[in-house]
Amino acid sequence: MSADGRGGKRARAATAPSATDALIGRTLDGRYVIQEKIARGGMATVYLAHDNRLLRTVALKVMHSGLGDDETFSARFVREARSAAQLDHPNVVAVFDQGEDDGTLFLAMELVRGKTLRDLVGAPMPPAKALAYLEPVLAALAAAHRAGIVHRDVKPENVLISPASPGTPGRIKVADFGLARAVTAETQHTSTGTIIGTVSYLAPELVERGNADARVDVYAAGVLLYELLTGTKPHQGETPIQVAYKHVHEDIPAPSAAVRGIPPYVDALVARATARNPDERFTDAGDFLRNLHKVARTLADGISDDPELTAALNLGSRLPEPTAVLSGRDDGGAAVERTQQRSIREAKAADRRKKRRGLFALILALLLLIGIAIGVGWWYLLGRYTHVPNVEGKPLAVAEQQLQSAGFKTVEGTPRWSSTDGAGEVAGTDPGDGSRVLPGATITVFPSLGREHHPVPNVVGQRQAAAQATLQGLHFKIGTLTQDWSDTIPVGSVIGTTPGPGRDAYAGSVINLQVSKGQQPITLGNYVKHTFADVQSGLTKLKLTVDGSQQQYDDTIPAGVIISQFPAPGTIVHHGDTVSFTVSKGPHLVQVPDVSSTPEGVDAATQALKAAGFKVSVQHNSVYFGLGYVVSQTPGGGAMAPYGSTVTIFIT
Repeated sequence: MSADGRGGKRARAATAPSATDALIGRTLDGRYVIQEKIARGGMATVYLAHDNRLLRTVALKVMHSGLGDDETFSARFVREARSAAQLDHPNVVAVFDQGEDDGTLFLAMELVRGKTLRDLVGAPMPPAKALAYLEPVLAALAAAHRAGIVHRDVKPENVLISPASPGTPGRIKVADFGLARAVTAETQHTSTGTIIGTVSYLAPELVERGNADARVDVYAAGVLLYELLTGTKPHQGETPIQVAYKHVHEDIPAPSAAVRGIPPYVDALVARATARNPDERFTDAGDFLRNLHKVARTLADGISDDPELTAALNLGSRLPEPTAVLSGRDDGGAAVERTQQRSIREAKAADRRKKRRGLFALILALLLLIGIAIGVGWWYLLGRYTHVPNVEGKPLAVAEQQLQSAGFKTVEGTPRWSSTDGAGEVAGTDPGDGSRVLPGATITVFPSLGREHHPVPNVVGQRQAAAQATLQGLHFKIGTLTQDWSDTIPVGSVIGTTPGPGRDAYAGSVINLQVSKGQQPITLGNYVKHTFADVQSGLTKLKLTVDGSQQQYDDTIPAGVIISQFPAPGTIVHHGDTVSFTVSKGPHLVQVPDVSSTPEGVDAATQALKAAGFKVSVQHNSVYFGLGYVVSQTPGGGAMAPYGSTVTIFIT
């Protein structure tokens, strides 16, 4: 329900709390604290209340004192809760709870802060704007009609508009399904004989017979569209009875008669919705909404006149009244002096009257033949046809029963996916609802498989474009594309998806792709003079193959240190490539022969040392006798020394 200090009557009541209202401050059902009055209707008063259990603000609809004692009113109030609670739609005011507190019946409903459509009515709206306001109203009514519920009191006061906020448009919601009853209800009268509803929007059959189905909401919505387009109600009167009489006996006038520039197909849309014969109207709000979309698209295209669309909308609408044939009169002639001349004129006049009577008879005969031809033509072109009822969204068995009860034959078609109809419900018919068909025609009913879903296909290894085409072919949307290195998947091919292959996902779900950039490039550093063990460990972590089998002695580079590498530093390699190293074995050590323990001569000692790979330095002992025998050596015999190094021998 609406609450807005700047809105119309319904909203202004919210800003004027009553000092004498006994319910203000009272807590109902130990839960709802009533804070202020929002609006008052024929059966109940709506209050702003706080829900202590869920800690939220709600609109509380409380039945008027004394009505709870009437079982008929109480039953209607409970039906309101049960009917409205069935509806879960963004354009319907939600019903949260229903209860009773010490004889006080109440409903807890969604609070819509804002104003009503009544606050916007008063000046003509451009057709596109008027259709934009009516579209969510029809969407809400279509949801109700699919659930088998008729609103019965569609009017601007029951269309609530929440205020817009930055980046968020105001939402339109239909309220007060409290007057709605099941479609199978047989009457629209209270126990006192008073018609339920607002007289300015009552369909003729409600006034005459009290009968109601979804088409009474179509009529009221058509009147509402007229009021948006022109700023005035179509039928005026000093008393409600006079207005109701006009709804029964007079057509709703074309909006273009009051406001210039309204296209003929917009007039036709209003005329079809407000046809006095309910069989000539749209079958329900869903049918009305689909035709409204056609008109809105034509308006958006800037087309001022579309005879084909106008003719399609006029199918089944009222025919023009026959026009009267007016005949002239013979004034006779002026008096003449001589009887002979008068006789001649009278004879000529009689002859003319005879000819006119013959012509008049011929015209009447022609008109009769034309009337018969029109009647026969109407019967064969229009009259003998009926319309396919809207059964979309209903359980399959219920839909088939409804079609068969309407005189149609039914066959079951191939099940199809549906984003709006659950599994086992009807996703559509062929011919479609509202189509003109002969009585007894065969209607194909297509069961719904529910919302379309598929396992995510395995597209790993496919090229990106091919993978996207595969996913889009199953009606998935392509989400983010990320790139990563891969040793096995070529550049531009898919590495993986999120969700992964085999996961079940609805059509329209977003699938993210991971695409290969190929093998990760690795730039080799300069590893010369680095310890081979450390280099091997680091390169192995980079998934490179390390070859250190090539080893050699080096007098300057310690053992285990790298002498050279291949490929050279700066070369780009990839995972699995081989990097080869020459590793130092350290200096080449050789055991020094002992040439001082035996009486060897200097020549023999020198020869033995050179044969072992050493250079020889001969020096005289501190006591030299010139004998030429080796008395000592450095390094000593048996020591390990680098190959090619110098051994000094001392001779005496």
